[in-house]
Amino acid sequence: MPFTVINSRMVEARIGPGERLYSQRGAMLAYRGEVSFTPNIQGGQGGIGSMLGRRIAGEATPLMTVEGSGTVMFGHGGHHIHIVDLTGETLYVEADRLLAFDGSLRQGTMFLGSQGGVMGMVRGQFTGQGLFTTTLQGHGSTAVMAHGGVIELPITPQRTVHVDPQAYVAHRGDVQNKLSTALGWREMVGRGSGEGFQLELSGEGTVYVQASEEKL
Repeated sequence: MPFTVINSRMVEARIGPGERLYSQRGAMLAYRGEVSFTPNIQGGQGGIGSMLGRRIAGEATPLMTVEGSGTVMFGHGGHHIHIVDLTGETLYVEADRLLAFDGSLRQGTMFLGSQGGVMGMVRGQFTGQGLFTTTLQGHGSTAVMAHGGVIELPITPQRTVHVDPQAYVAHRGDVQNKLSTALGWREMVGRGSGEGFQLELSGEGTVYVQASEEKL
């Protein structure tokens, strides 16, 4: 079910009989119709295994299952919201950035070390995002949160993209990531901008970047 943008900080989703979506607890702002909200205890489409994996990984942001017939408006903390429409590929995103997503998407958890080896683990520790990230796969829509809005940058085999790790929101596609250093003499003497580390993304896909270095 697609999300409709109300403004930069609110979205609306229409739910019909037999459909469901998942949202962060506390993200519902208003609704119309016969809609129910229940705590999710099965880890969404991924089932119990997905839930346990996310809990072990520290990626278990509490979710609500939303069902019924009507429209629901979502927002959280005044954060900017960006819609990602998936057409079979996988979205890699930190759980606390997920506002709401289509119930048909399959959830999972990925060890960051499997994308970039040891440097992938360093990235997780450096950014404070942990060593794991949440995955959503299939056909459906996802609403993610960010500071200051989001831009989409294409990644191609001919064009590698470098992102400040704190500005990284999510990525999708056949993408490899690693943490690289960009230390020059200014950083060595303490006069640099603090951007000595960069997240290098290569392959083919899209990376979502927020207009801020602030964590949610």
